[in-house]
Amino acid sequence: MTTFIAAFVLLLLIVAGMAVGVLFGRSSIKGSCGGLNQVGLSGSCGGACSAQEKEECARRKAQ
Repeated sequence: MTTFIAAFVLLLLIVAGMAVGVLFGRSSIKGSCGGLNQVGLSGSCGGACSAQEKEECARRKAQ
């Protein structure tokens, strides 16, 4: 029973920590630029990528 309570309290602390992050307006979790393009599968270079990363992705697609 003690293990269950400890695990429950730990999960509550984790959820509370995530909620505090949302309340303070921290940016959401984002995937990496290119993602599936790195292994040859179709993917997108839109979204959170910088201009330099988008140029690199376009160059890789052109090859």
